[in-house]
Amino acid sequence: MVAGIRDGERRSRIRAPRAGRHRGAEGAESFSSGFTALGQLAYGGAQVSAHVLDLRSGLNLVSIDDRIVLPMAGLGKVLLLIEVSARITARDVTGFGILDKTPGDAVGGSGLWRQLQAPALPVADLAVLVATASDNLAANVLLRQVGLDAVRARTESLGLSRTALLDLARDRRGPDDAPQLSVGATAELAWLFAALARGQIVDEVTSRRVLGWLSLNSDLSMVASAFGLDPFSHRGLDHGIQLVNKTGADTGVRSEAGLLSGSRTGVAYAVSVQFADSGLATRLRVLDAMRTFGYDLLEYVH
Repeated sequence: MVAGIRDGERRSRIRAPRAGRHRGAEGAESFSSGFTALGQLAYGGAQVSAHVLDLRSGLNLVSIDDRIVLPMAGLGKVLLLIEVSARITARDVTGFGILDKTPGDAVGGSGLWRQLQAPALPVADLAVLVATASDNLAANVLLRQVGLDAVRARTESLGLSRTALLDLARDRRGPDDAPQLSVGATAELAWLFAALARGQIVDEVTSRRVLGWLSLNSDLSMVASAFGLDPFSHRGLDHGIQLVNKTGADTGVRSEAGLLSGSRTGVAYAVSVQFADSGLATRLRVLDAMRTFGYDLLEYVH
């Protein structure tokens, strides 16, 4: 009964009416540079979505088409990490042990394990690879262990109706495969990271473990490129700021969600862009806009 009430409360928070777009703290205008940069992408034909929450006040700072569902590539692997962490907390046998990689798990793209000699790794080490390098092979092995259906059930239990991990990582997607690895709405993604920060995803132990894994993420190429952090070492405070994030990248897709804390406050944020990846200049414009948005976040928290 208690779990049902909490699930209902989470769904109510996600589906509640949003504050107006582009409103800063106490109603003041903020994020104008990032708003303009993302707006220019939208005028150019890209689909753009963004949401920012103030962690202290709970105020919705930015809402840009934050309910639309867009591809988010590897960002959806955070849902897998939540399921794995929950099983470790519950001392479920599937959350422990050493897992072998098999030919059926093999996939290219992001990751390190396929370059290593080790034929098997502990579950927790695979989670670190997924969080650090968005490792496709490690993700596929973990999904084989816990099951995609379990990840979907966990996602739904959190009240997420527009965000999902849809499939394994694949080199090619055929007509019988899901068209995307994952999809999501930035309103839900920002809420998810804020809930992790509050220790509310499953429980505090599970949430903290997921945040610990994600704090190792080495991809600071998008929004986080504005923060001046060392991609390989940013778990602690650095000039008064701290970051936990997860990214997703694919052809025509750039997506990021995370937590940024500074001397003044902290935010949970999510930004997704789907665009015609027709050339390097187009891709660089998307990354520049995401970086500009990051500068606004940095100025707000610091």
